Amino acid sequence: MLSSFVAGCWAGRPLVWAMFFLLALAGPAGAAGGGLSEEALAGLRGPRVNDRDSAIGLLAADPSGEAAMVLEALAEGRLLLDRATGTLYVDGGPEGPAPLGDSGAAVPPDWAGLRKVGINNRQREALAAILGGRALLSPDPAARRRAAAALVSSRTVDLGLVGNLAARETDPGTRRLYGKILALGVLRDQAAGKGEVLGALRLLASDLTPEAREAMRAWMASGDPDLAAAAREAISRQDADLERIAFFETVFFGLSLGSVLALIGIGLAITFGVMGVINMAHGEMVMLGAYAVWGLQTMMPGRPGLALVLAIPVAFAATGMAGAALEMAVIRHLYSRPLETLLATYGVSLILQQAVKLIVSPNNRSVETPDFMAGLLRLSDHLAIAHGRLYVVGFCLAVFVLIGLVMRRSRLGLEVRAVTQNRAMAQALGVDARRVDTLTFALGSGVAGLAGVALSQLANVGPNLGQGYIVDSFMVVVFGGVGNLWGTFLGGLIIGLANKFLEPAGGAILAKILIMAGIILFIQRHPSGLFPQKGRAAAL
Repeated sequence: MLSSFVAGCWAGRPLVWAMFFLLALAGPAGAAGGGLSEEALAGLRGPRVNDRDSAIGLLAADPSGEAAMVLEALAEGRLLLDRATGTLYVDGGPEGPAPLGDSGAAVPPDWAGLRKVGINNRQREALAAILGGRALLSPDPAARRRAAAALVSSRTVDLGLVGNLAARETDPGTRRLYGKILALGVLRDQAAGKGEVLGALRLLASDLTPEAREAMRAWMASGDPDLAAAAREAISRQDADLERIAFFETVFFGLSLGSVLALIGIGLAITFGVMGVINMAHGEMVMLGAYAVWGLQTMMPGRPGLALVLAIPVAFAATGMAGAALEMAVIRHLYSRPLETLLATYGVSLILQQAVKLIVSPNNRSVETPDFMAGLLRLSDHLAIAHGRLYVVGFCLAVFVLIGLVMRRSRLGLEVRAVTQNRAMAQALGVDARRVDTLTFALGSGVAGLAGVALSQLANVGPNLGQGYIVDSFMVVVFGGVGNLWGTFLGGLIIGLANKFLEPAGGAILAKILIMAGIILFIQRHPSGLFPQKGRAAAL
């Protein structure tokens, strides 16, 4: 009997025998049984390990969905037994335990008397093999694909059985996985024929997974020169593919970092480039914007996506008002005194940091990533881009375009350019220069708050968050051209890319030092940056 065969194979290779009986079941798999056998239920109730062995063997040979459910519950520790009545229950999570089958037994109050049906490691391994093997015969192509993928790392797969499964398979993706399993099996067999090895090397030459590279690398030292040359050529092709993938990943990470730096720099360019104010508290505006996301997610548990969307206007308004208050209370009295402005805003930054530490916490806070930003955009089998970083890049680009339109097309932008070019003439024409100063500073601080919203999806939120980006943002503004939004945007992207390309070679600190040295040398030859101002224009 099939159940006797299963029960006698526990000490062997569970993945192999699981596949044997599944192939035996492949024909009548659609004929579900009429309930679990009493012998299997008695084995689950029994106190001995051998009782469980017998029950698992009988359930493994049962193609019904109820048997699969019991096997899953047993493997996950959710199968419970009331020793007083002998009733079996399946723990359904929040719904609580439910009696197995149609017994209709009532659950004891407070689950009193229910004990988990225990299994040992050998049985747990066999259950994993059985459940994985069942998935290989599932009518769902995705389930079969996942089950086949789980076989790739196994070294105990019977290649003959895999060949039989591959011959029956209709899903192209699952067939490719079976082909990979067969090729890996050939390469792991030192007695394989030369033609088989060459075919396996050709098949796996485009597979960049560690198991494929390990299997191919073993043949580089082969005594057969043809096999050794084929293995070296396949590994060389893989190395080139890996270098290209690493390059594209670095570019993408650099663009995501650069877009955030550009957004921070845009806010700084409005205040520093247009108004001539060195605002050392600009990083704290970024920090406050990030805390707006954390605060809204704390007030709206379970709805991180809505909290993140609402944080955009909240962060802009909150940091904008903070910037306006800072301009009216401190900076307005220090125009044309840059050193004192620098010292005063540095003091404000320390005050804001300490206030957050006292009110919230000195520890970092993590922000939950919404479901719509989770996951990966898979460009190939070995190259994927995180959705979250794509959203950050798109958000920063959208804010840049919106700020450009405000500065070019709105009355505020017109007044800002007028005050910047000739303050006395603008006032003579009826422009309230003090109001423009306040609104400009509020706008720059609001943009910094939006940068904090984006940054919350890339890093933990903490009181010192802005300090890690303030120096970079000043470099972005100076490098791109003081007061030039396009220069600031491109400068942020360039510095972000340079950071990510230099970090692997010498670390983050050395990368920043080299970038700063490069910018200093560049400014020596081009004092006005990438996009110098023309005439008296603010180049906005």
